[in-house]
Amino acid sequence: MRRALDAARTARLRARPNPWVGAVVVCADGREFEGATSAPGGRHAEIVAMDAARAAGADLAGAVLYSTLEPCSHHGRTPPCTDAIVAAGISEVVIGIADPDAKVSGTGIGALRAAGVEVATGVLADETTEQLLPYLHHRSTGRPFVVLKMAVTLDGRTVAPAGERWITGEAARRRVHEMRAESDAIVVGAGTVAADDPQLTVRDAEGPSPRRIVLSRHGIDAAARVHPCTVWDGSIPALLDSLGRDGVLQLMVEGGPTVAAAFRTAGLVDRYVFHVAPVVSGDTSAPGVFTASTGPADGLQDNRLVSAAVLGDDIELILQPVKATAA
Repeated sequence: MRRALDAARTARLRARPNPWVGAVVVCADGREFEGATSAPGGRHAEIVAMDAARAAGADLAGAVLYSTLEPCSHHGRTPPCTDAIVAAGISEVVIGIADPDAKVSGTGIGALRAAGVEVATGVLADETTEQLLPYLHHRSTGRPFVVLKMAVTLDGRTVAPAGERWITGEAARRRVHEMRAESDAIVVGAGTVAADDPQLTVRDAEGPSPRRIVLSRHGIDAAARVHPCTVWDGSIPALLDSLGRDGVLQLMVEGGPTVAAAFRTAGLVDRYVFHVAPVVSGDTSAPGVFTASTGPADGLQDNRLVSAAVLGDDIELILQPVKATAA
């Protein structure tokens, strides 16, 4: 299953809005073959793995198939994976987690068991859930998984010291581009566009650039580099509903303290990513992470630490609201 998780990781940038799934088939003779989800309309991970086995002349009868997510049992752009699994003579399927999508939701497991295939579930479920969190959140709530990223100094300011353009170093900025590639859409406020004129594209990493959204009630400069973009003048909850209907699985919030405060105050942040630089702003009037009161003691005490990593000279801290962990 760990090998299947590794395979799934390679599919994230191409599979969306479908889940990025990995699969490994272990044949009766001990040979192993793996697969990962293709681009939308292409083969699912289980089919890729089985096709790889057939191409090598392996016999799938009596094989064991490992899949990070429950195989589909419905006709979409591709036929049901469960039908192909049963037809191949696979005797056992080991699944990381069930698929909460209303079109699947246990029916894949049921179809396999009804056909006499032995099914085991919950293998490395925590790791699989973490890997598929944006997809699971979208299917459970109808809204994208919201990731709020902020770069801050040691004294908690979001403005670089005098004379500096960037707060963080190259490694952290490269990680930001990776996050953009992993997101289907990115949002900033009109103030960020006016002050920084950002492109919000993916340039220092592999992967597609996200859909760009600017929160503004008065429009933005026609010459701004963020174009083409969507200018949104409605509420943030309405924006999330709209993006969810469009199949946006992950929304990255990369605005300033005002936008950050708006999302936090509304309780709409599903994950915080702080890039902390080993520098001191030294300007007590410089804006902090949030511009206004955002809850009891303005703290983040209701979050758990997901991970901490060193990015060059900076530190990446990822926090997740406790209430958002059951996506």
